[in-house]
Amino acid sequence: MKKTKRVAVEQRIAVEQCCTYYNIETSFVVQLHEHGLIELSRSGERSFIEYDQLPNLEKYIRMHDELEINIAGMEAIGHLLERLQHLQQELKRLRDIPRY
Repeated sequence: MKKTKRVAVEQRIAVEQCCTYYNIETSFVVQLHEHGLIELSRSGERSFIEYDQLPNLEKYIRMHDELEINIAGMEAIGHLLERLQHLQQELKRLRDIPRY
């Protein structure tokens, strides 16, 4: 049986590369991270953002650029959206309870 070598697929992108792609400042991404809106990981001196965090980043970029919402406003909106999601999950769970 022939063994195949698996290549690990990178599931993150360096913050610098991401900022270049989206044409945003690194400090903006760092502020989002400091306020708990996105997660970053570190490896040595470099910071990375996981691919699954990119939709959140894009959402906050649109809020900032198109709606001119500041970081504090995004933080409040993020918490409200998270709360709404939890409430929707709870409602679904309650609706799925069998009634006798």
